[in-house]
Amino acid sequence: MIKVEQLSFSFPQKELYKNISFTLDEGQHCAFIGTSGNGKSTLIDMLMDPEKYMYEGILEIDPTCKIGHVSQFPQLDQTKETTVFEYIGEEFIKIQDEITSICTEMESTSDLDSLLEKYQLALDALEALGGDDFESNINRKLNLANLMRLKDHSVSDLSGGEFKLIQVMKEMLRHPDVLIMDEPDVFLDFDNLNALKNLINAHKGTLLVVTHNRYLLNHCFDKILHLENTEIQEFDGRYVDYNFSLLQTKVELQELAVAEAEESERNEKIIHNLRAIATYNSEASRGKALKARVRFQERLEARRIKAPFVALKEPAIRFELDHAMEDSTVIQVSNYKVTFDELLLDHVDFEIRSTDKVAIIGANGTGKTTLLRDIFKNSHDSIEINADVKVAYLSQNQGEVLKDSNTVMDEFIEAGFKTYDEIRAYLSSYGFEGEIVNQKIASLSGGEKNLLQIAKVAASKANVLLLDEPTSHLDTYTQIALEKAIEEYKGAILMVSHDFYSVVNGMDYVLIIEDKTIRKMSMRKFRQMIYASHFDRDYLEKEEKKKSVELKIESALKDTDFELAKGLVDELEGLIKLL
Repeated sequence: MIKVEQLSFSFPQKELYKNISFTLDEGQHCAFIGTSGNGKSTLIDMLMDPEKYMYEGILEIDPTCKIGHVSQFPQLDQTKETTVFEYIGEEFIKIQDEITSICTEMESTSDLDSLLEKYQLALDALEALGGDDFESNINRKLNLANLMRLKDHSVSDLSGGEFKLIQVMKEMLRHPDVLIMDEPDVFLDFDNLNALKNLINAHKGTLLVVTHNRYLLNHCFDKILHLENTEIQEFDGRYVDYNFSLLQTKVELQELAVAEAEESERNEKIIHNLRAIATYNSEASRGKALKARVRFQERLEARRIKAPFVALKEPAIRFELDHAMEDSTVIQVSNYKVTFDELLLDHVDFEIRSTDKVAIIGANGTGKTTLLRDIFKNSHDSIEINADVKVAYLSQNQGEVLKDSNTVMDEFIEAGFKTYDEIRAYLSSYGFEGEIVNQKIASLSGGEKNLLQIAKVAASKANVLLLDEPTSHLDTYTQIALEKAIEEYKGAILMVSHDFYSVVNGMDYVLIIEDKTIRKMSMRKFRQMIYASHFDRDYLEKEEKKKSVELKIESALKDTDFELAKGLVDELEGLIKLL
């Protein structure tokens, strides 16, 4: 369907792709992954409209190929009042209305030839979209996503997550040969994320999906495209198999690196001895031996394997405190209530202690973000913040914290940094180096903006962190680095998140929204609830065993015990086959 060969492309300030090649075949479900800001969305735009770009290399798309697209930020035309069914079936309904109009015109005209031609074209267009079965096709998609209850609801009343799913259904029902989706999972709650998984897995056509969501990556794709540092890696298989392949390669490369280092050290000693001898023995044979050894050392250096996809550098996220608080209540919420067009939350009571790490969980549109924002503003009668608390806030609406008109430098000058050198040194640990620090916020990717927000939160050294969807748009490596930072943090965290892995790996307990109020739930019960709804019965046990073996492999590599590491890799392979 799509073939890319030796493609190179650069912006004035950044090289994006250097001789990259890949193919996308009919029926493949391909996940497109990679660190934020490396050009995934730009490559998608190139596939959608190659004529816009001046690139080198070959980009071939079957001329009969019809491409569909679900944007990262789909927009609804608010001027049109339409139901969910009418919105999804817009193209079908338009063609049906055209056919009805043609039939009406046939009754009163003598020029039937031109009308018959129009009629046939309309019938062909309807058939291409599924024919007369379009209503049952829409119903099947709505049932698959568990959204049939919304069929006659106004689209303007949908939550952001529900609208994203409706957008996916609409594009799928157009029957494109290739459907490209850019982070369709962002901000979806657990139920909607599971619905998206069902839609992806039931889709018969070719898919190219940019995603960093570990749940989707582990359950939806049979091909991986991985873009890093201008290079692309193509892998036919599941994401879990791809990660296993990377780990296998990591063990092999580290063993090779140690062997080469030992060989290099031996060679250096020989060169040193030959040089020492050459100072008092000028025989030609001694000089030749020295030159040969030097050339051998140069060849050793030249053949070192470069593997940019094996050991990617995680950002060095660290949440530190100006001062830690004694065990005390830092946030008290009593009889909190919030209403917009309808009552969202009522009779909400909870407290957060000085070292609690807590996730607020609930369906899209249930008031989680409003509650977190009210706590941050501390302007609500029902909310009390301890006087010794210093709060830092990360917003899912990035414009609340970052100004598009600012440069990256401007943001951190405003955050209290004194010099440009200080900012550069700080941001380099987050992967922001070179000219990117002088770019406008508006030019950054969603993942880069979120990582900048995290860097600002960390720089504040606050003792209470309010995090609203902190993993949204972040690549998987940064998500893992964030989880480690949360685990090591000594203060309190209140986090709104739909990312199952971040919640179970970092939180002490959850506050779950049900029936317009909030109740406390232990992490054990939360895990059981999610696994019962979204995973196979024994998936949790298998995944925990997998994680345990992976940690043992990392430990063996640190001790350079490669025989143990290789044995554990074999054990891990057996576990992965069960997933």
